[in-house]
Amino acid sequence: MSILTILLNIILPPLAVFLQHGLGTKFLISLLLTFLGWLPGVIYAFYVNS
Repeated sequence: MSILTILLNIILPPLAVFLQHGLGTKFLISLLLTFLGWLPGVIYAFYVNS
């Protein structure tokens, strides 16, 4: 995982997931979790992008 991916995982989790996996269910889940709370979105982004 690059430094850019780590920073995007922390700052904008849906964008990090989108750049790694494209527009799909993983992105939508990340977007939903980030809207529900920033921390769940960050945790999911790290989980998916690792």
